[in-house]
Amino acid sequence: MKIETNSAEETFSLGKKLGENAKPGQIYTLVGDLGVGKTVFTQGLASGLGITEAISSPTFTIIQEYEEGRLPFYHFDVYRIGDIEEMEEIGYDDYFFGNGVCMIEWANLIEELLPDDVIQVEIEKNLEKGFDYRQITITGIDE
Repeated sequence: MKIETNSAEETFSLGKKLGENAKPGQIYTLVGDLGVGKTVFTQGLASGLGITEAISSPTFTIIQEYEEGRLPFYHFDVYRIGDIEEMEEIGYDDYFFGNGVCMIEWANLIEELLPDDVIQVEIEKNLEKGFDYRQITITGIDE
């Protein structure tokens, strides 16, 4: 499924819609260059789960946990992971195979740890179509 958005609000709304329909145990992988809107998309997904707490990228902490929504939400940013063993040290499998929803930014860096049934989200810019234009490709989810 390919969706085009033309503002941060539209990107947020798409994430929110996915969050409203998210199911326990779902893992979303999120890939895109710096500044494409990964955090905005994630904030929308969290909002759709009923989380009102401020969502920011856990670049230096690797994971942020949010328990206040209808499902637990685990937001990973694995950009700074130097070795897969770091993921084992934080007990990634408890999150990946639990009853919450995981969002993993830069998931391409830990592909070997991911189960087969992840929902892949890729966000791309195209400046020829405008500064705020994004093409968001989602695979692994029923349309």
